[in-house]
Amino acid sequence: MMKIAELISGYEKFKDTKFKKYENKFLDLVKNGQHPKVLFIACSDSRVDPALITNSAPGELFVLRNIGNFVPPFAPDNDYHATAAGIEYAVSVLEVTDIIICGHSHCGAIETMYTKITDINLVHVKKWLELGMDAKNYVTQKLISQDVTQSERLELTEKISLLFQSKNLLTYPDVERRVNEGELFIRSWYYHLETGELEYFNTESGEFEPMIGSEN
Repeated sequence: MMKIAELISGYEKFKDTKFKKYENKFLDLVKNGQHPKVLFIACSDSRVDPALITNSAPGELFVLRNIGNFVPPFAPDNDYHATAAGIEYAVSVLEVTDIIICGHSHCGAIETMYTKITDINLVHVKKWLELGMDAKNYVTQKLISQDVTQSERLELTEKISLLFQSKNLLTYPDVERRVNEGELFIRSWYYHLETGELEYFNTESGEFEPMIGSEN
């Protein structure tokens, strides 16, 4: 387990090496602002690092992370909507050209949906997980007469959830408009923690397929 002292030591190494590597890049980003073309929606899981997975440099990804990589549907009210605000900013202000929703294996959010939350302190978590229930219900119905392992059930739910989150993205007016105009593309990716393999959802085949060797 990493301790605070190790984080501080890590910062010192960053300042001495990595920052110097990207120093001109950072100066340019300060002077000219950020202009990322990709909105990357990922899980808060500490094992999933968007920049590490994609080998991206500073300024190349606009990243939103939350439990389960969920996308709440558009809701124009006076409540607080962190993920929704990030989506709106990325699409309407930064004008990204791609939105990637990236799920992963062994997702705690998906697994928790198959259990009962009894901790009264997890009121926000319990509410948030409702965003994955459509996927769970779909998989439960699809596998109702099939003999599958729990791990197979969870992986299918993790993948199907990505498609439901993509559907929720289209409830945002500017997302729907720019997708229809061919200016914005929504992509569903699935990351395997065990192997580092990445899959993408092929809309033509209706299946998740290996990223390497694809033209996605």
